[in-house]
Amino acid sequence: MELKTVTVTLPEGSNVILGQTHFIKTIEDLYEIMVGTSAQVKFGIAFCEASGPCLIRTAGNDDDLLAAAVQNAQAIGAGHSFIILLRDAFPINFLNAIKQCPEVCQIYCATANPLEVIVAESAQGRGILGVIDGFSPKGVEGPADIQARQGFLRQIGYKL
Repeated sequence: MELKTVTVTLPEGSNVILGQTHFIKTIEDLYEIMVGTSAQVKFGIAFCEASGPCLIRTAGNDDDLLAAAVQNAQAIGAGHSFIILLRDAFPINFLNAIKQCPEVCQIYCATANPLEVIVAESAQGRGILGVIDGFSPKGVEGPADIQARQGFLRQIGYKL
């Protein structure tokens, strides 16, 4: 077995949701979740099928995000993984619905940070072991940092 890291390429201003699922129907269910949750979201989804023809199944409403999702799915190459690239919305608005999708097994991450995917490769194929999301902590927040965090959450409408 060989371990690799795959750097996810995020188009400017986009976020990513990376997860694992188990059924071909997932691509259509994820599409419905995205458009059903937000009318303005722009997104592309790529799902790596793990049996049968082993194709990368796709859906979305933005050609650039769809192309980037496919490129990232090809680079990761792990069966039954999916990647959603989105713009004009935040992952937090979609995560509960995605987690409730019966085929979804787990979410590895939802982020706009630089992202590396840790992939194990064997003779059978590839699997995702985990992710490196962003950077390591540089310290512990102080009173000014707490105030800035709370102000930001109120500014973007997540807290009153």
